[in-house]
Amino acid sequence: MITFARAALMVAALAVAGCSNTGFGGSGSGSGFDTAKRGGDQGAVPGSASDPQSPLYFQSSIGDRVLFAVDQSSLGPDAKTVLDGQADWLLRNADYKAVIEGHADEQGTREYNLALGARRANAVREYLINQGVPGARLRTVTYGKERPIEICSDEGCYSKNRRAVTVLSADITG
Repeated sequence: MITFARAALMVAALAVAGCSNTGFGGSGSGSGFDTAKRGGDQGAVPGSASDPQSPLYFQSSIGDRVLFAVDQSSLGPDAKTVLDGQADWLLRNADYKAVIEGHADEQGTREYNLALGARRANAVREYLINQGVPGARLRTVTYGKERPIEICSDEGCYSKNRRAVTVLSADITG
């Protein structure tokens, strides 16, 4: 029984030693985020949120949406920061196209909100183009107030619905 316990401890020790990841605070490589931004994270599972080339990484680490103020389609500093990351990701991952969805809160008429959603989506598209993303890879669509992510009649919900969302799709034609 003692031999079995020693063998189990030895296997456990080897397993723990094999799990060291120098990409997260190990010898001189900085944080895992820095490694991923440089494209040097070779340990990422392809297609996972830790893979810098995956849509899941785009959505969770870069951010797939920007928010707007009431009745506005102009981009604020926070939105521009997210869009800079989106542009960088899209430039490094040329196999993807994007549809930019424009949304509005429930206030106002359907027609007004469709137009406002279109202006928001176009503002994001133009910003990405100005950052170097080819316009042929970007499409816009407006949903106005038709696809809320929060439903209630207060500012907390309204603010989440005033958004533009960048949805990725693989370019299988080119």
